[in-house]
Amino acid sequence: MHYSGQNIFFVGPMGSGKTTIGRLVAKELGLEFHDCDQDLEHITGASVNLIFDIEGEAGFRERETQLLKDISEMKGVLVATGGGVVTRAENRKLLSRNGLVVWLKTEIHQQISRLSQDKSRPLLQSPDREETLQKLALERDPLYREVCDLVFISPNRNPAFSASELSTQIRDHWAEQATGEVHAKH
Repeated sequence: MHYSGQNIFFVGPMGSGKTTIGRLVAKELGLEFHDCDQDLEHITGASVNLIFDIEGEAGFRERETQLLKDISEMKGVLVATGGGVVTRAENRKLLSRNGLVVWLKTEIHQQISRLSQDKSRPLLQSPDREETLQKLALERDPLYREVCDLVFISPNRNPAFSASELSTQIRDHWAEQATGEVHAKH
């Protein structure tokens, strides 16, 4: 099966592997890779942190929604979204209508480990990172669940192995969908 017309959107919390695994899955499936945060930085010429500082989270989310609209009109892309993209109902609709949505699910202790040296996440600039991540998970996990077609547990192992496993799950999902075995979203 040729996947060039298909779109995939990775959702999930920061540190779940959306960018790292996403690049590998895109390559394996022959899709063009986009990272929303990196694309936004390229378009604006400013870091995500600077956008947050100047425009606040609301301004950032507005820019993120516009970018998602533009990207979702493309075909044959795999998109690593920002962790908070699901907080807007408009974005959840865009994701659901325009491609396969995969939730990269991870445990908070894994996020803390993966993000231990990361100083670039505006919402993680707090004295208690674990508390912040727990609060975000409580708010966002139900939204990830609502919008996703597939859940992929993002384990602490070689990203290439995870990408290969996820690519197989995506191919299987598309094959089932093509034969009518996949039912409406939950």
